[in-house]
Amino acid sequence: MPLPAERDVTLRPPGGAARGLPWGMRASRPGPARRTESLPALLLAALLSSASPGWTQDPLNEVHAPVAEPAQPAAAAAHAGPQPLEGRPALSARPDERIRVDVNLVLVPVIVTDPSNRLVTGLERQDFFVFENNAQQKIKSFSSEDAPVSIGIIFDLSGSMTDKINRARNSIIEFLHTANPQDEFFVIGFNDRPELVEDFTPDVDNIEARLMTLRPGRLTALLDAIYFGLNKMKQAAYPRKALLVVSDGGDNRSRYTESEVRAAVRESDVQIYSIGIFDQYAPTHEEQVGPALLQDISGETGGQLFRVDNVADMEDIATKISAELRNEYVLGYTPEDAKRDGKWRRLKVKLVPPPGLPQLTIHARTGYYAPLQ
Repeated sequence: MPLPAERDVTLRPPGGAARGLPWGMRASRPGPARRTESLPALLLAALLSSASPGWTQDPLNEVHAPVAEPAQPAAAAAHAGPQPLEGRPALSARPDERIRVDVNLVLVPVIVTDPSNRLVTGLERQDFFVFENNAQQKIKSFSSEDAPVSIGIIFDLSGSMTDKINRARNSIIEFLHTANPQDEFFVIGFNDRPELVEDFTPDVDNIEARLMTLRPGRLTALLDAIYFGLNKMKQAAYPRKALLVVSDGGDNRSRYTESEVRAAVRESDVQIYSIGIFDQYAPTHEEQVGPALLQDISGETGGQLFRVDNVADMEDIATKISAELRNEYVLGYTPEDAKRDGKWRRLKVKLVPPPGLPQLTIHARTGYYAPLQ
């Protein structure tokens, strides 16, 4: 089925100009007290001092203690971010690594589409209502600007992608070239296992060059790749984060289970978009359940799955996903429930649009985990 025309729906107030967004945007240590030492004692102290430069003498009780490494400044540590976890140890991450939101503000990215799945821009703060565990929250911040995003690309390089690899690669390149110039990207390629192809960078040309060197083969570890991408995203520079998954089917190689990956998705603040290049007649059970898996994972985060019926449409789909990321509404609120219990809190965004508009669809994540401390 051909895609609808790529244009947004811009709302115009009665008798006024359009209020929509254009698609093109987007300390020194004191010395020891004077004292008298015997010659042997002085020689012994000198030998100890020269033999072990990593140790220092305590002037109070003569106990030798190792020099502590200087503490990393808090700002630098925050910028560096935690190192990504790989393999099963990632499941036993510290509880404080699950905190998804600022202590005072929860940010909820929202995408609105019309019955033809076209973007709707121009809505205002008063059109939206946010509920947390069925309790309405007061929206304190509202934005619809094209803010930079940290984006991870999860690229299927399994053997079944052999005849689709060029179209898939071109769709990713098109996505990169239509993104915000300030966006940062990383690329993970996967077949039997996921591998980091390119680390975080804003250099689109360098990513394009690396993509051209990739060749498909072997099996499909899709779940492992998504899990790896979510952990890698902990190093992101921007608060808005998204994964773009490009795959043609189900998983047949991963060590992580579907339930483990679903839990990791819920514990993240990452939107997931998927481009699914599915075969019409899937020969295996894994391929048959692949579309539903990507649909559920993407939808829970506020993203979407775009099914590719014609590989020639892939570039247009990638452009549409880029446009959605650049035209999100971001709603911010301070939860009325201030308890830091680490529990899952359901989110629901409702929309009451201006009169005269058709039925609109909201895409937003379904919840978040409250802080623990």
